[in-house]
This record gives sequence, structure tokens and C-alpha cells, in this order.
Amino acid sequence: MISRAQTIQEIKDASFDVCVIGGGATGAGCALDAQLRGLRTLLIDAGDFASGTSSASTKLVHGGVRYLEQAVKTFDLAEYRLVQGALRERAAMLRNAPHLAHAAAFLVPVYSWFQATYFRIGLKIYDLLAGKKNLFPSKFLAKGEVAARLPGLKNSGLHGAVAYADGQFDDARYGMALVRSFVAAGGKALNYCRAIEFSKDDKGKISGAALRDLLGESTFTISVRVAVNATGPFSDKVRQMANPQLTPRLRPSKGSHLLFPHELFDGKDALLVPETEDKRVIFAVPWQGRLLVGTTEDEATLETKLAVVKTEADYMLRQLNPYLARPLRIEQAVSGFAGLRPLVAGSGKHSTKELIRDHEVEIDSTSGLISILGGKWTTHRLMAEDTVNAVQRALGAAVSASKTEEHALDGAAGFTSSYWENLVKEGAMPQLAQHLANKFGTNAVHVFALTREDSTLLLPLVEGFPAIRAEVVYCAREEMAQTIEDILARRLGLQLYDWRLSIAAAPIVGELLARELQWPERKKTAAISGYVEKIRGFLREIGLREA
Repeated sequence: MISRAQTIQEIKDASFDVCVIGGGATGAGCALDAQLRGLRTLLIDAGDFASGTSSASTKLVHGGVRYLEQAVKTFDLAEYRLVQGALRERAAMLRNAPHLAHAAAFLVPVYSWFQATYFRIGLKIYDLLAGKKNLFPSKFLAKGEVAARLPGLKNSGLHGAVAYADGQFDDARYGMALVRSFVAAGGKALNYCRAIEFSKDDKGKISGAALRDLLGESTFTISVRVAVNATGPFSDKVRQMANPQLTPRLRPSKGSHLLFPHELFDGKDALLVPETEDKRVIFAVPWQGRLLVGTTEDEATLETKLAVVKTEADYMLRQLNPYLARPLRIEQAVSGFAGLRPLVAGSGKHSTKELIRDHEVEIDSTSGLISILGGKWTTHRLMAEDTVNAVQRALGAAVSASKTEEHALDGAAGFTSSYWENLVKEGAMPQLAQHLANKFGTNAVHVFALTREDSTLLLPLVEGFPAIRAEVVYCAREEMAQTIEDILARRLGLQLYDWRLSIAAAPIVGELLARELQWPERKKTAAISGYVEKIRGFLREIGLREA
């Protein structure tokens, strides 16, 4: 159990070897790696865990086909190494959390022998870079097989497709698995907690921090030997809090996605549109009962509104629809999301689409702050390993081997593809059993056990989505969920599945959280109305009606 109130009491005025600021993929990965190496570690986030960039990805665990193409075209060794490293890390992500990540087939449509040859060669290089960790070999599919696998694809002029392997995952749940694994290893984690000031020793090095509990509105201090800045797009703010003389390094870009009913473009495989009007790629991916379309990439600032706007929706459909037998319309969208990517500017690169997704560990010689900059989800474990290596050197210790590459994450131990059948034996209906297993792994048995204590918790949150009320209770008790959005956007994923269903579910979630977190009536009412208005705002941005 992760008790927020108990955690606050335990960390007040305590001493840590490492304080990791930022509870997304990289920060949680750093905290887990540090704790497993024997360092007393605290992880904090000013919002919820994985509430920013880390839950706004395209849900892919991949090496990066586009980056490989850029590497070949420009003879860029850095991008080549980035792809190679990401493909190794892809295997680790799928292995360490099989309930949250899995292999998937991606089809690239081709319209000539030249295109077929070009992509077959490129994707064979992709296979070779993955080596023994390749998921399955790429291959050419004739027009008839493509029609069987992607019946919604337009046949006119189609020569065939090249199929290749990559991974898919539930990013928000994977982030939670990292946090829970860290806590299980003895670490301390706290969401809605902001670092507001660093304290320094007589040499000007960081020796502690003042932390602000944004929910309880109290401030307390900790002592720390090393501080790690893993705040993604917000890294410059923490860097300059530690040392105002540092110049900005981040070049954020905004990525937006739309979700549609899967039956509008049926098939089990994903589609990759190989080139857009701005020379990028776009995906249409089956994901948890929906069709996920994305992404955009636009220059952004920290003040950019993180909602899908109509121009972005128009752009995505303009790239995708020429490939579809039945073009999608914006009014068919059921949900969407947007996030900021923490890109680091490279020499001579002017637009965000040209920036590589590699990472950099920066050590500020003045304050001692260690910042992990850039990177992407697939390489979060490698980023954490490099960062904790730097932490150990900063502590004057020998660099020990990372233990995370083979470390099964929370919910993974004992999980198999048929694990859900155990829940059926406990009385769960098959659809519910599969849903719980895919969200919670082997912890699903604990979620379902709550329904025996209170039969009302077996009731659905809302018709049309498999989640039950027990999940809300479990997430409040065991996963430090504090808001309706924590539950619907990240713990259960209903907000990504359907905005309108989320509006309908909000009062039920509010009631359950109020009971678990002891909210007064006034706070509960405000929480429900605030959440509903936020979702209505998302609908309005792209011109959708609530009903």
C-alpha cells in the first residue's frame, strides 16, 4: 500500500542519498535504478505520476523507423546508435512488464516496386539492428493479404505492404508499475509535491530541498546528497532554480493524438503512413478497443495549451484519409490527448522534427544538480542507468551494475497470457478478468478481492467500458490516486477511451474517492464539476458535441 499521508510523515526532515524530481518514465526509472543499487531514494512529482509527457505518447515501444531513415539518408551515426539502443531497450520493456507491453505488426503500404524495395531494405536493416532481440522478421505482403489484414485500406493503386514488428504498451500504467516497483524496493514516492527551493552547503552544492505538498498545502524540508532533475519539458525551470546562470536547453514540441471507434478502420494490425506533408510519419494503431491516430509535432512552449485543437485534428486526418477506403471525420472522434516532448536542441538543427530523440546527462559543476535531458519512453531504462552511474560518481562511489534490465516490474511476476483465467475461477466474468489482468497484472486478484468485501464494487463504472468500481478503490488505496483525472486518465484509461463516457463516470468516481480520501461534500462537488468542465473543454476545442 502507498499511503500518501504516511509517506509525508516519513520523509519530513529525513535524509536521502538521492532525490529524483519528476515522476514520469525517466524519473521513476531513475528512482528504481538508484534504489536497487542501494541508494536511499526519494521520488517526487508536482503532479500525478506520469501525468505529463509520459502518458501522452503514441503508446509505442519502438526503435524509430523514421530515425533510421534519417540516419541512412544523412549518414548520422548518432541517430543510428539511437535506433540500435532503442531496439535493445524495446526487448527489455516487453520482457519486464508483459501485462502492459506486447509485440505488434505494423504495415507500410507501398504503391510501386521501387517503394516496396526501398522499405523492404530499410526494414531489413531495422531487423538486423535488433539482432537476436528482434520480435519477428519484416516481410512483404501481397495486395490480397494486405486487404485481409487491413480491410479498411484503400485498394486503388496498392502494390502491397511491408510488415514489420514493434511494440505497444499502456504508458500510464507502465509508469505506475515503475513507481510501485520502486516503492516495493524500499523507496519513498510522493505525487503532488513540488521542490520549491534548494539549500546549499558552504561550497555551493545542493544539500537539501524545501518541498511543498500541493494538496495539504504544507512545506517541509529534506536533506539530500544528490538531486536528479528528471522533469522532461520542465527541466530548464529546475536547472535554473539550482543555478540561475544556466542557459535553457529544452526545445519542447507538442504532439497530439485522436482516438476513434476501432470498427471505423478494422483490423488487428497498425498502419504506418510513411510520409506526411511535413516529411514525417503518422500512425493509425489499434489500441485498447480504439483506433489511435497520431502524432503531430509543432513548436511549443511550457504555456502551450495541452488539448487537441481543430487544426491539428485536420492535419492528422489529411495525412491518413488518402489511405482509407472510408475517410474518417472529426465528428467521429471519441477522445484525444496532447503532450509536450522534451527535445534537446542540437547544433545546426532548427526545427523540432529535426532534433534527435537521444538523451544527455548534464552535471552542473556549480550546484551539483544532475539533469537527464531529452530521450523517449523506449529508452527510459537506459537513460536511468546513465543517470544513476553519474549519481554514484558524484557520491564518490564506485559505479555498480544496474539491476533494472532483468527486473520484473510490479504485476509482472507470474503473469502469463492466460493469467486472466485465474480470475474467472474466482468468479469474474471473462471480459472483466481480461481487463483487470491487462491493467493490473497479477495484482488483479487483489482488485477483484475487493468485490467480495463490498458487492457494490462489482458494478461497472459506466456502461460501455469494462472497468468496475473496485478499481477506483484499489487505485486510491494502493496507487496514490488523488483526483478524478488520476483515475480516469491514467489508472483506468477511460478518458482516452471516450470523453463522453468519462463525463458520465465522473460523479461515481467522485463519490468513491470522497469516501476513500475523506473529502468533504464541497470538495467532492467541486472535483466533479471541475473535471466535467475540463472534458467539455476538450470536446469544444475540436468542435464536438457532448451528446
